[in-house]
Amino acid sequence: MDLAVAVVIGAAFTAIINSVVGDFVTPLISLITFNVDFSTLHFTIGEGKDAASFRYGQLIQATMNFFVTAIVIFFIIKGANTLAKKQVLNKALPTQTCPYCGSLIAETAVRCSSCTTILDLSKVPKDVR
Repeated sequence: MDLAVAVVIGAAFTAIINSVVGDFVTPLISLITFNVDFSTLHFTIGEGKDAASFRYGQLIQATMNFFVTAIVIFFIIKGANTLAKKQVLNKALPTQTCPYCGSLIAETAVRCSSCTTILDLSKVPKDVR
């Protein structure tokens, strides 16, 4: 279900990114490059009606769309991960100190994750002892 929501939001987000790139980024780059319109850049091989036209300006536009989308999604995910990490840190499990190595471990731990010492033999199943 989460993946379906992500795909739908991503599709809607693509229209926004295309608008940002087409209406904001491309004119800025065009200003720097002395009003070159990327969408009309092409070269033709051959002559007449059978000539092949390679529109590399469209490729430049699509590449800019991709990079802007990737950057925006990167920062959204980075922000979401930061918020999630803060929430996890606020709900930290109670801890205890391992009597053998001194590392912090969960209070409910049966075995120390650092030195692998069994802390409470009564919680270990008899067939594993």
